[in-house]
Amino acid sequence: MGHIGQGLTAYLCNEAVLDAEGGVGDTERGVMTALAASKIEELFDVLRIDHRNDHNTRDTPRRFAKMLVEETLRGRFIAAPAITDFDNAEGYDGLIVTGPIEVRSTCAHHLMPIYGHAMIGVVPSADGKIIGLSKYDRIVDHFAARLQIQEEMVKQIGQFIQDKTAPRGLAVRVSAVHMCKTHRGVRASHRSRMVNTAYYGALADDPALKAEFLQECAMLEREGAR
Repeated sequence: MGHIGQGLTAYLCNEAVLDAEGGVGDTERGVMTALAASKIEELFDVLRIDHRNDHNTRDTPRRFAKMLVEETLRGRFIAAPAITDFDNAEGYDGLIVTGPIEVRSTCAHHLMPIYGHAMIGVVPSADGKIIGLSKYDRIVDHFAARLQIQEEMVKQIGQFIQDKTAPRGLAVRVSAVHMCKTHRGVRASHRSRMVNTAYYGALADDPALKAEFLQECAMLEREGAR
């Protein structure tokens, strides 16, 4: 981390900004929104967009700033979701795959949307814990709500699950469209996607488990496309 002016500290774009309570409080986020809105007004002035008299853009700087703080980047400013775990009473140690889980993120390079889905594969420890399926969706949503590159996002999601639940094996796979590629530059088709996977433990070391995970992903993707 480096430092910027006016007593503010600069953080990496996909890094959590947390206070002693584990998040940035409502009051501070309100101040952040107001300061950001003021800077966006300056940007509109540079771009010769009338945000004072144009009925379309009169309140856009405030709306945009609020969207950034409370929605697009909220994964930086609020605590990670609490994990509800359960005893693995039957000692289940087979592969569990859940997905597709919606991914909505923002490219760190051009501030354009990234959208697609995630698949998560878990091999629980027989004497360990399991977590509710909805928690995986919340974890993905949390880490996606930052300025991201996909290569780092899958690792952030995976490392969080690994640290919190210590499964015997884990895989996180994301398939997404990058609008920085479809709406600028080469203007690629929306069928053009990026896919990458982070593997941990048994899912990294066991080729049969890895093949089973990928087969289940393909099946779930076909079901989700119907």
